[in-house]
Amino acid sequence: MRRLNRKKTLSLVRELDAFPKVPDSYVETSASGGTVSLIAFTTMALLTIMEFSVYQDTWMKYEYEVDKDFSSKLRINIDITVAMKCQYVGADVLDLAETMVASADGLSYEPAVFDLSPQQREWQRMLQLIQSRLQEEHSLQDVIFKSAFKSASTALPPREDDPALTPDACRIHGHLAIPHPRGHAHLAALVNHDSYNFSHRIDHLSFGELVPGIINPLDGTEKIAVDHNQMFQYFITVVPTKLHTYKISADTHQFSVTERERIINHAAGSHGVSGIFMKYDLSSLMVTVTEEHMPFWQFFVRLCGIIGGIFSTTGMLHGIGKFIVEIICCRFRLGSYRPVRSVPFEDGHTDNHLPLLENNTH
Repeated sequence: MRRLNRKKTLSLVRELDAFPKVPDSYVETSASGGTVSLIAFTTMALLTIMEFSVYQDTWMKYEYEVDKDFSSKLRINIDITVAMKCQYVGADVLDLAETMVASADGLSYEPAVFDLSPQQREWQRMLQLIQSRLQEEHSLQDVIFKSAFKSASTALPPREDDPALTPDACRIHGHLAIPHPRGHAHLAALVNHDSYNFSHRIDHLSFGELVPGIINPLDGTEKIAVDHNQMFQYFITVVPTKLHTYKISADTHQFSVTERERIINHAAGSHGVSGIFMKYDLSSLMVTVTEEHMPFWQFFVRLCGIIGGIFSTTGMLHGIGKFIVEIICCRFRLGSYRPVRSVPFEDGHTDNHLPLLENNTH
């Protein structure tokens, strides 16, 4: 009884076979079929390699939401060199009511040489080139996010020439913690003097957690003052950003900036205070940037679609091509024959036993 049930089960499974086996004697091979098969296998191999490279790659996903954090302080990381001696320049942070909201205790004032060495000038040139490419191709920002923390190559290299040069500038670097979402950082002269110079170079300016390897919009910026009484303004919109990649997870900030500069001349109606102003405004939106990867099941489905699609497409193309070739060949064969006129005999009769068609080649 068990054997009968087993045989019935096996026969039922055989009937459900969706891949019936064709005997070899029924299979006919041809040169054209072999050529199409070779092309199909080559195409499948190339597309499989390309699909595997896509499977290995990752991309950045951007999600936007309202920033609900109102208690955290905004951290400003700064590294700027001003073409004045340190005893003549000072930094502070003010809110909209012109009240000081953060002291400069976290900043260090270091005498420096304003002119860059050849190696440092090459670093600045490359950084400015990257900045121009980032403005044209925004997708490069994803590459920078994925390569963060791999190296700190964005830092200004140390001076390699004579260290005994007389310092003529002041390097101000460090960080500040700001409790208010709006305000401005101000670099101004401490004394009124006609010889001070607000030419400056921004080697680094960022907000939030310091992430080595990230290039910010003002990194590598250099401004040369044409007048001692000149004002430089940077209007900055800061966007809180949570960065999650397979290597790091950080709470940082992105920002966009608009620049403006003018000479202060009260007689000409250009009022204001000379100096360097960085006016910041914190956005109410928060961006979450997450690095994602194609799941294996999706890669497997796409791979099956490539293989099955190429098999079906090449089979149909081969059938259509073979059909067209057969039609063309049949027309040529039919055109190679023509009807033969009846040959009359001397008595006026025709021979009906002669063939009706003759070959044009004879």
